[in-house]
Amino acid sequence: MASLNQITLIGNVGKDPEIRFLPSGDAVANFSLATSESWKDKSGEKQEQTQWHRIEVFGKLADIVQNYVTKGSKVYVQGQMIYDEWEKDGVKRTSAKVKLGFGAKLILLGEKSSASKSVASLTGKAKATATSDVNSDDVPF
Repeated sequence: MASLNQITLIGNVGKDPEIRFLPSGDAVANFSLATSESWKDKSGEKQEQTQWHRIEVFGKLADIVQNYVTKGSKVYVQGQMIYDEWEKDGVKRTSAKVKLGFGAKLILLGEKSSASKSVASLTGKAKATATSDVNSDDVPF
């Protein structure tokens, strides 16, 4: 029987993505994504809870993140849940992140901004649907 490791999130980028390059020259982008849930408690007061997620993007999507994603951007991400384990000072530690590699999906949501060009839909296969303010010469693939 096959298995599936897939996570889908819609949220806001917490700070500008950090970009680094592998020895092969491929870009890797990292950013935090906030997802929020709100509800009314028994007394009718509005409550809100925010969860933060670490996102790691590889390949052509990392190039797109570098050029089009900024702090506050609303994005849809679909990728794999990855758990890193290490030991520091004799204490075993674990962290979780969402990995967007080949076959992953990243969709930029929200209003168009004059400060940055936006791309409507991008996948790990590097397909794109550009909004009206993006010239096809500006898309890096």
